[in-house]
Amino acid sequence: MPSLAAARRVVFGLALASFVLSFFHRTAPAAIAGELTRAFDISSTVLGTLAATYFYVYTVLQIPVGVLADTLGPRRILTAGSAIAAAGSLLFALAPVWEVAAVGRTLVGIGVSVAFISILKLSAVWFTPQRFATLAGVTMFAGNLGAVVAGAPLAWIVTLTSWRAVFVALAVLSGLLAVATWLRVRDRPEELGFAPVNAAAPAVGEVPWLTAVMRVLANPATWPPFIVNFGVGGSFLAFAGLWAVPYLQQVHGMPRVLAAQHSSLLLLGVAFGSMAIGVISDRLGSRLGVMRAAVVLYTVSWLPWILHVQWPVWASLAWFLLMGLLIPGFTLSWTIAKEANPPQYSGIATSVVNTGIFLGAGILQPLVGWVLDLGKAAGDTAAAWDRALFVLAGAALLALLATLVPARSAARR
Repeated sequence: MPSLAAARRVVFGLALASFVLSFFHRTAPAAIAGELTRAFDISSTVLGTLAATYFYVYTVLQIPVGVLADTLGPRRILTAGSAIAAAGSLLFALAPVWEVAAVGRTLVGIGVSVAFISILKLSAVWFTPQRFATLAGVTMFAGNLGAVVAGAPLAWIVTLTSWRAVFVALAVLSGLLAVATWLRVRDRPEELGFAPVNAAAPAVGEVPWLTAVMRVLANPATWPPFIVNFGVGGSFLAFAGLWAVPYLQQVHGMPRVLAAQHSSLLLLGVAFGSMAIGVISDRLGSRLGVMRAAVVLYTVSWLPWILHVQWPVWASLAWFLLMGLLIPGFTLSWTIAKEANPPQYSGIATSVVNTGIFLGAGILQPLVGWVLDLGKAAGDTAAAWDRALFVLAGAALLALLATLVPARSAARR
């Protein structure tokens, strides 16, 4: 019989693998945007919609997944999620038309939407509370590394094979992960004969979960962090997940692999920034102040692209890395929302605020495509990209304005 330490490494590792795959799927369309456009003969608007179907379903499922994690348990929903993601990846790979590909990407979104909540649930049950923040940082770091692989490495791989072959391989990988999860993951240490690591979580109370959701939604303090997630998280995923590579290719004349390297550095910055932002916030004793500073700098970081600053490749690579380091400031919104709502609603408050990220990406990706199509129809692609960047920078500015609204509980702390 394995030790407790070995058992929880396996449990956490398999859940983390699902989370890494979810990040890969989020940003993969950016590296293969040209292939998707040619394969399905679609406009920029349709391309944006195709990529955003992932975010639509992810947005809708955030709160229900939290309920399922508490009722069915992470083992069941992670297994089912990996199986659904496998079917979606295969359908996406074999799709003859973009409508079928959209169904496949929707299935992928459904499948991977369970990973984040499940890994938090398993971390809380299998590990001591003192390790929870560290595990959360490791989770975000590893997830963003998955997104990095969906950048330059994927762009290089599709020069050797087709993008369809890549997604067939992902389908096989997800299927194997589903089997491994069912065989090795358990919801609690007691199911493998170990003593409980943590005392049972306190009951939420007699209030039904739907009533709790409504109370969180009715709290005005919930909405500023939601808007921050919409503006920063949404613009980041819309850009890194689809439009960064086409922008650098069409406006700055970069080859695809070099453009994808920029996108990968952006994501690498997010990975390391995610590890650092919580530590900085704890050391300074501030949530709102640190988040506000990061969002201000992130908003300003769009200016060189809007102002057409010309610089050498090494400088543009460094700037993408810097933008990535600033982006994780929005993750403090989860803590602010939790502190602005009653403790028994902390999980629901976090889930509600988290939907802002995916709603933002789901709106901004096709909106940027629509702006580009208007410009191309008018025969001015450069001006179209200027307006598209204004859309993304405007979302960041909206988030900045939301940080100026004090968060009551967080401010007291």
